[in-house]
Amino acid sequence: MARQRATESARREQILEAAFRVAARDRLDSLTVRRVAEEAGLSSGLVFFYFKTKDALLVALLEWLLERTIVMRTDEGVLSLPTPRERFLARLRKAVESVDRERVQVELFFDFWVMGTRHPEAREKLRSALDRYREVFRPLLVEVMRDEHALPGVTAESLAAVCVSFVEGCAVQAIMDPDNFDVESFMACVEALISPSMAMA
Repeated sequence: MARQRATESARREQILEAAFRVAARDRLDSLTVRRVAEEAGLSSGLVFFYFKTKDALLVALLEWLLERTIVMRTDEGVLSLPTPRERFLARLRKAVESVDRERVQVELFFDFWVMGTRHPEAREKLRSALDRYREVFRPLLVEVMRDEHALPGVTAESLAAVCVSFVEGCAVQAIMDPDNFDVESFMACVEALISPSMAMA
């Protein structure tokens, strides 16, 4: 039974990887079960066996994409930095760099974002992913606020939401106006905005 589950898991992965290639090449609106089946070298019937409808395939592709692109984990290199401010800035930098590095995935994320405006299940999965994304920043920001002067009315939760909004803004900039998107200048602006001298002003 374990071997059968492994085979089913591998087949689902094969189909989702093919769906990603089709969507990355031709965008989400052009994705069909037939095209995914052709890309995977399978029959449409087999794709329908694993994903009962095109809608189910799209939702599974969204989950697959979110797990590989949007959800971050704070690695040991970040955690080993000496101060809370440095750890936070390093984590934020990694997020902004991933926007620059994974533009195809980011474009598909925006396609799914549009889909989520009219698809409750997709919207819920996107919200849940953003909650997890904020949770990556929140513990780092708790440490920053404990280590430095806290600002009235500002919480680690609200700062985490601002960080995610900043990364989303970077994603929009990278896709819509890439000539004016530069990781170094964007991060220099963030570092200037959260410098101790600014906080005291």
